[in-house]
Amino acid sequence: MMRARMGNPALTVPDAMQALQALGTATERTGMPETTLHLVHLRASQINGCSVCVDMHSRLAKKTGETDQRLLAVAAWRDAPFFTDAERAALALAEAATRLSDREDPVPDQVWEEAARHYTEPALAGLVLSIGLINLWNRLNVTTRQVAGASW
Repeated sequence: MMRARMGNPALTVPDAMQALQALGTATERTGMPETTLHLVHLRASQINGCSVCVDMHSRLAKKTGETDQRLLAVAAWRDAPFFTDAERAALALAEAATRLSDREDPVPDQVWEEAARHYTEPALAGLVLSIGLINLWNRLNVTTRQVAGASW
């Protein structure tokens, strides 16, 4: 049986959960499409091996109408024809910002410029904050071995 090392830190530290939820809500109000944010959250969580977030964001995406076909293809988005150019730009930015130590220039100008071509500055700011936030959630969950499907 899988067991967490401890309770979720965001629930353990007073006011942390409210602060993280407030940041999440703020990013949702920037004009980034909800479906794109779900795809980005799922992809970063796949990269980071966060089963809690892979499970959660797949379910949330389905509730907002996302298809199984697209959800199953997120890990191979470059080779799947199911994503728009704007979604591809967001996914590329999410991968680059998640894998910061994998290359000398972590977020190349080409990746940034493609995302900036598709999104307004407020939406792009929301995307960057959202990528940072999902990476934080991934790190909290993976470090403490939170269990997918377990309720907090």
